[in-house]
Amino acid sequence: MHYISHPSILYFGTPVVVVSTVNEDGTYNLAPISSIFWLGYRCMIGIAASSKTTENILRTKECVLNLPSVEQATQVNRLALTTGTYPVPPGKLIKGYVYEPDKFGRAGFTPLAADCVQAMRIEECPVHLEATLVSVHPLTGEKINVLTMELEIQRVHLQEDIRYEDMPDRVDPDKWRPLIMSFQELYGLGVKVHASTLAQVPEHLYQR
Repeated sequence: MHYISHPSILYFGTPVVVVSTVNEDGTYNLAPISSIFWLGYRCMIGIAASSKTTENILRTKECVLNLPSVEQATQVNRLALTTGTYPVPPGKLIKGYVYEPDKFGRAGFTPLAADCVQAMRIEECPVHLEATLVSVHPLTGEKINVLTMELEIQRVHLQEDIRYEDMPDRVDPDKWRPLIMSFQELYGLGVKVHASTLAQVPEHLYQR
């Protein structure tokens, strides 16, 4: 039986992404998010309109989307309840957020230069997506202070051990173990449950 419910959030399960941006003083900010999806080489993220990451993307028009695996769960968790905004906004203060100017140091992540943007990549993450801002779309509604941002992926960096050995431009889903957020808890993927009919379509047919 199904019941009518009113959850406070609807995070049924999406990948965790650590967004890297450049602050106005040239330092770097990191922010874990999980409101994201891709269509081809375009990407949509949902993010608080007042966050430091949002401020930085709007100013610089770029970022790096770093996708952690389950092995980086502890490091990602160290970034939870931190903000690069000082003073801490009231809405975050009541949730227990603290100001942290050195997000790389706090998480224990290693900064790595990007090729196309000024923001840093995270060496430990298996996937780095260098991206530029295409457009911004505010969400409408009472008490909603969220933006969706359309990004275009400019360069993809894949850790060698998640690729197919004979197809370096393809990710092997049996090797890639993304970190997943489901109702504010961190999870990983289990084993493949069934062969996919969609997987019969050659992947190169989706290439832009």
